[in-house]
Amino acid sequence: MRKKQARFEDNRISRNVIEQGKEIFETIKGKWRSEFFKNDNDIVLELACGRGEYSTGLGAIFKDRNFIGIDIKGNRIWVGSKKARMEGLDNVAFLRTQIDHLEKFFEPGEFNEIWIVFPDPRPKGSDEHRRLTSPKYLEIYKKLISQGGIIHLKTDNTALFDYTLGLLENRDDVQDLEYSWELYNSDFALDHHDIKTKYEHQFSGQGHAIKYLRFRFKNDLIDFQ
Repeated sequence: MRKKQARFEDNRISRNVIEQGKEIFETIKGKWRSEFFKNDNDIVLELACGRGEYSTGLGAIFKDRNFIGIDIKGNRIWVGSKKARMEGLDNVAFLRTQIDHLEKFFEPGEFNEIWIVFPDPRPKGSDEHRRLTSPKYLEIYKKLISQGGIIHLKTDNTALFDYTLGLLENRDDVQDLEYSWELYNSDFALDHHDIKTKYEHQFSGQGHAIKYLRFRFKNDLIDFQ
């Protein structure tokens, strides 16, 4: 308990953690570039980021992009926050909130890319609406992501991958859908820069294949870079 409380206190005083109780938590919407990052670079979200492995990993590689890890668990966010501070990653921030509150913190078009990496698969049918790739969440992403923005899903869970792929293939507002049932035996592997979360290490060690997909919502056709 003491360790967790110490982490919460560190989050409270850390600039790179935006959470309830800080003035910026109430005012940041529409001002991420001007007020926090102080640049005009693209913004990438890592949803349900946990320890923020993708935010910090990609942030260290792509200094010309801004990364925001979003999770409700302050104890986990602290790990990514500390790593970003230790490595001088001023282009990495963490927002402590529920994912379904995104519209409270971002204007439409304010971010350019989403990573959903090893989310809770919510296997119970009654929990379907809580999956981060459910229609409810897809509509939120569609409303907020910039034109041509990419959305990624990486998971070991076959049921979640099947569910998501089925939804996307049956929507008429999805384009450029690409996927692999074996990420590390595909052309997409290099795009991940060997960044792996704690859960990926755990599940791949148990022999689970890692699945991956990416897509855009329909707008002007833009090729992947």
